[in-house]
Amino acid sequence: MTDEGRIFAVGDIHGCYEALCRLLERIPIAWGRDRLVFLGDYIDRGPDSFEVVEHLIALGRRHPDVVFLKGNHEAMLLEYLEGRDRLTYLYNGGRQTLESYLRRAPAAAGPPVPEEHRRFFESLRLFYETEDYLFVHAGMRHGLPLARQRAEDLLWIREEFLSERRPFGKRVVFGHTPFEEPLVEDNKIGIDTGAVYGNKLTCLQLPEERFIHA
Repeated sequence: MTDEGRIFAVGDIHGCYEALCRLLERIPIAWGRDRLVFLGDYIDRGPDSFEVVEHLIALGRRHPDVVFLKGNHEAMLLEYLEGRDRLTYLYNGGRQTLESYLRRAPAAAGPPVPEEHRRFFESLRLFYETEDYLFVHAGMRHGLPLARQRAEDLLWIREEFLSERRPFGKRVVFGHTPFEEPLVEDNKIGIDTGAVYGNKLTCLQLPEERFIHA
């Protein structure tokens, strides 16, 4: 790491608003020096996706240097809103998301996602890179530079990435695949600890490799 400060990376939230609030209270971030990175999957499966997204938008408004990555669930929602793969989205936890939005806009015609939220989903990055780390939602293919990685892999890859032991050039920090405890290997760190399944929401503090949970 350089003297640019610490990085705090947050794993998959999946509509767990209370856990998100507790975790943010426990992160000792120095705004203006440290960097906060969210790894995607803010929505679906959990009960409060609307509240999570509303909170993250407000956080980004106060601190414009917060990094928000896209998860496969945000990608599925955008496809749903475009009229594509609607059943796939609903079967993968999208129904809970739509219900959380309908609680806020029960009389809305069509998909009840506010335009501000849609702009947030459309603005999400596929990856974030620092001098020492690569941050992605799901993982990446070995031997390909970031510019040549397919969006589908960055959002969905699993076994081929998880079983890879060779270095990626930089340590890869990822979510997507839930573990009971963070996965720590020489070439990658996985921090989706299954908050939506009753486990904890995890933040990774770098370069110390300290884990903060809620």
